[in-house]
Amino acid sequence: MDATPSWSGGWRRMLSEVWPFVAQRHGAGQRVVLARLVRRTGPGSRPLGATMAVAADGGWTGSVSGGCVEGALLDEARSVLDGAAPRLTSVRPGADLMPWEPAPACAGELGVLICPAPVGPVFAAVSAALATRRPLAVAVELEPPFRWSTAADRSGLPGGSEHFVEELRSGPVLLVVGATDLAAMLAALAAPLGQRVVVVDPRPAYARPERVPTADDVVCVWPDEWLAAAKLTTRDAVLVVTHDPRIDDRAIRAALAGSAGYVGVLGSRDTHTRRLARLAGLPGLDRLTGPAGLDLGATSLAQTALSMLAEVVAVGNRRTGGRLRDLRGRIRAVETPAPQPVG
Repeated sequence: MDATPSWSGGWRRMLSEVWPFVAQRHGAGQRVVLARLVRRTGPGSRPLGATMAVAADGGWTGSVSGGCVEGALLDEARSVLDGAAPRLTSVRPGADLMPWEPAPACAGELGVLICPAPVGPVFAAVSAALATRRPLAVAVELEPPFRWSTAADRSGLPGGSEHFVEELRSGPVLLVVGATDLAAMLAALAAPLGQRVVVVDPRPAYARPERVPTADDVVCVWPDEWLAAAKLTTRDAVLVVTHDPRIDDRAIRAALAGSAGYVGVLGSRDTHTRRLARLAGLPGLDRLTGPAGLDLGATSLAQTALSMLAEVVAVGNRRTGGRLRDLRGRIRAVETPAPQPVG
């Protein structure tokens, strides 16, 4: 039996989706049971690791199938809260339908682990890793007593039984140049996407954490200085939104000299034409996206932020951002490698 569990989930952290609920109920002294998708045959609407959390007060959050089997899993989770043994159960979307009723498209069999959420040192380790974005491998046994364990990486996890492992990793960096109102909206929308949002602005009156409260960091520094020290990778993105050429141009020059996978800038087409004239001859200028964003016809800060982030996501997934109804082929980006438990 392979003693090394494996799930290379990249920055997609399923536990993080439900952890605020788990932590809140834990702080209130309530027991919580998790239902986690650990196996699947056939297509499905959610990735392996998708999680529901069900609390003793009846509250719950999350999903493992997007709605097809959650009702049945709620009953099973509540039975464990009432004293039944934890279990690895199999469910099939549409199993409760009558023969003449249409079955859902995601009709594969789902293997769902239903067991108490971790407590003690494992709970503390997961909470700390999510708060500090420190890498952590979180494993749970797929056989009784379904023990939890953590390690800095997979090599430090215990062997000897089959596990399901989620690797908590820091998400890609979204660097926003300019602590503006648009930056605050970008940060608020980017947080649920798993991105680590850093806002830089050399103007002390702007670079204040309360102006961008959902950003991971707000730094009063020139953007080229921050970029020189940060060394972004192709997973990361830069959005330049100050609308001040003295700041924007320095940011663009530094970003294009690095390895960020996306560099976009705010501004009208006329503004961008003048910008390109100023930066003519700059190496990598063809990588600059301006005006940044998808064609949503945005008329507000929120819509503009949505447009810009939608393009960041599309480029990161190697998509063009067109309407799904007009496309052919796979809807979701390919997960590489596909997460699988081993044992």
